[in-house]
Order: sequence, then structure tokens, then C-alpha cells
Amino acid sequence: MAEGCMMALRYGMVFFNLLFWLGGCGILGVGVWLSVTQGNFATLSSSLPSLSAANLLIAVGTIIMVIGCLGCVGAVKESRPLLLTFFILLLLIFFLEILSIMLFYIYQDEIDHYAQRDLKKGLQLFGTEGNVGLTNAWMIVQTDFRCCGVTNHTDWFEVYNTTRVPDSCCLEYSDNCGLDNPGTWWTAPCYERVKDWLNENLVALWIFALCTALTQILGLVFSMTMFCQAVKVETFYA
Repeated sequence: MAEGCMMALRYGMVFFNLLFWLGGCGILGVGVWLSVTQGNFATLSSSLPSLSAANLLIAVGTIIMVIGCLGCVGAVKESRPLLLTFFILLLLIFFLEILSIMLFYIYQDEIDHYAQRDLKKGLQLFGTEGNVGLTNAWMIVQTDFRCCGVTNHTDWFEVYNTTRVPDSCCLEYSDNCGLDNPGTWWTAPCYERVKDWLNENLVALWIFALCTALTQILGLVFSMTMFCQAVKVETFYA
């Protein structure tokens, strides 16, 4: 009976971590593809230039792959050290996620203020050498969200030292349209537009977060149960 339970746990753990590992491979692959084809895509922060979509996906994908590999090998070999390491790492990530969410809601106003200030500093790097990722990111954000600047279109006046905006701010795109009359530009603030979009998709974000949390809890239960079973079996045969 104990052997049958152990076998079922092993297969369940291997299947779970194989999916976990494949998910990490997929995320890593997308990150590498973005890095190769788009450079530092979606880099908006001037103080954290390495915090791009590509680098973030590569880091997350690598971490998921390593953890999934640990759990898979630990299950196949019934290795208590590997199972315990898998459990501790997954538990640490789980607590860090909860802590991050709590801190975000507690310091939401401060984060808003810092983010807007940092994004405005980042505008100064728009179109400059070595900042292709930031430039592309702002062009995509302003075009897709039909907005201009961080808090309003006048943010760009400080960048150009004149009354003009990037061409991606124009209602109808054309070369040098950012030099035309302000009536031809988007006036909505990008920061608020992105926040509104996130609020509109809040249910989907919470569902994703819940699914992620349930997956992690399932991994914690599987690994600890298998670890305890391995201890019992070793004690029984000792």
C-alpha cells in the first residue's frame, strides 16, 4: 500500500514538474526571442534600465526551469535533499509574492509617485543613442493606448525644449506630425491610461494570480508529502 502511494506521488510529482519545467522553457524562449529581435524591448525606467520585458522573462523562465528540474529529479530519485530544496525554494517564492502584493497595496501612493517621477526622467533618454528599447517602448505605448507623455503631453516640451511631441503622439501618424498644432495630438496621460487598462483587466489578473498560487501550493503539498513518505520508508527499512 505504501509502495503504491509512493509510486502515485512520484508520477504526480514528475508530471507536475515536467509541466512546470516546460512552462519555464516557453517563458525563457519568448524572453530570448524578444532580446534578440527587439533589443531591450519595453524598457521604460531610467533608473532600472535592465528591467526590460526580455530580461524579466529570461530571469523568470530560468528560475522556473531550475525549480522544475529540482522537483523532477528529486521525485524520480526520491531524493530527500532535492525534494526539501524544491519545497524551500517554492515556499520562499510564494512568500515573496504575498509580501510584494501586500507592500504594493500598503505603499501604492508612494509607488505611484516614484513611478511617475522615474518615467519622466526616462523621457530625457527618448531617441538617444543606446536607448532603442526605451524609445520603441514609448512609441508602442503612446500608439496603442492613444496617449501622450506620463501625466500629459506637455511632459515632452521639457525634453525637446520646445512645443513639440514625438510623432507617436499624433492622432494620425505622419513624419514630423509632432511639430503640428496641439489639436492633432493625443492629450490623455499614458500613466493613467495604462492604470485604467490594468483595472479593466483586474479580474483576469487575479484569476492568473490565483491559478499561479494554486499551482505553487500543489507543488508544495506534493513535495512535502513525498518527502515525508521517503522518510517513513527509509525509517521502516532502517
